[in-house]
Amino acid sequence: MVRSKEVEVKPLDPGAFTEEHTLPGAVRTLSKKEIREIAEGLGLSYDDTQIAFAKKLLNAYIKKEAV
Repeated sequence: MVRSKEVEVKPLDPGAFTEEHTLPGAVRTLSKKEIREIAEGLGLSYDDTQIAFAKKLLNAYIKKEAV
C-alpha cells in the first residue's frame, strides 16, 4: 500500500516522450552554413575563422547540455 503523502505529483511534460529525449546521445549539431545564416540574420560581420570557432564552441556547448 502507498500513502497519499508518499506519492509525488508532477505535471506531464510531453517533450519527455520525444525521440530527442529518449535516445541517449541524440544531439543535433550546427553546420557552418547554419551559423553563417544566423550571423547574416543578425547583421553580424564574420570571416571563416570566426565561423569555424563558433561552430566548435556551439557544438561543444550543445553536447555538454545534452548530457
